[in-house]
Amino acid sequence: MKEAVAFAPCHITGLFQIFDQSADALHVGSTGAGVSLSLGAKTVVNIKKKARHSVKININNHPARTARVSKHVVNTFLSRLGGMQNYEITVEHHIETPIGAGFGTSGAAALSLALALNEAFEAGMSKTEAAQLAHVAEVECKTGLGTVIAEMFGGLEIRVTPGAPGIGEIKRVPTSEKTVVACVAFGPLSTRKLLTDRATRTRINRFGGRLTSELAAKATVINFMKLSRHFAEHVGLITEKVRSILNAMDQTGIVCSMPMFGESVFTVTEEENLEQILRVFHEHGSNGQTIISKVDVKGARLLQ
Repeated sequence: MKEAVAFAPCHITGLFQIFDQSADALHVGSTGAGVSLSLGAKTVVNIKKKARHSVKININNHPARTARVSKHVVNTFLSRLGGMQNYEITVEHHIETPIGAGFGTSGAAALSLALALNEAFEAGMSKTEAAQLAHVAEVECKTGLGTVIAEMFGGLEIRVTPGAPGIGEIKRVPTSEKTVVACVAFGPLSTRKLLTDRATRTRINRFGGRLTSELAAKATVINFMKLSRHFAEHVGLITEKVRSILNAMDQTGIVCSMPMFGESVFTVTEEENLEQILRVFHEHGSNGQTIISKVDVKGARLLQ
């Protein structure tokens, strides 16, 4: 048996513009901006030669019901190797944030899986080549556009050119060791549904490009939060629960926004503001899950 373990940070997208007209999934993606969390997806891959080929995928110690993106990564990876002997492949995803609530969990799972598969099979792919498998899986399953390249590099990033790792380009927004991400999550919104909804796509593309350019011209944490909030207001997905917290946080002077896509509230701020933020989250979002995280600046990586 051979085992490999990899980690990819989860990620919150604050604003973006869709670029999905290319026939080549490697050139499909998004521009925009977001932040990688120290919380993420750890994926353990075990492979064993067997008489019959099989793939088992578990998420947080439970058999995955669908795992479309992870299956896509495994199948594409094996097809790239060619002439494979039969293997029993076991994939264990351990995900530290709510799934489907705007934390880029499918991208983090796909990216950490691709890195772990490459290591376990000693396939010899570069980190960029493995990450491209995860990007293509996200694009073709319609679960994300720019999450994988963001999670590969980590930090608070601006995606200035769309595309997979090795094609897209990012610019870093400076953060400090005291920068934290504070969130309260209520539940999921369907990325697949929203990325294919014509009205939502129109609103995203009307404002996403301009706001991304504004952020690139003044790349600061506070500007990221202000422009993310402008974007969320224009896209029009803010729910009653989210609005209640946004209004309460506005009274404190700390800018919050809504992750794309999840019924959640987030802010990137300094540690000194946490007590005030948590008080508002408790008063107005007590039925949600509070998540506090540092910014992950290392990006996706092997753990052993």
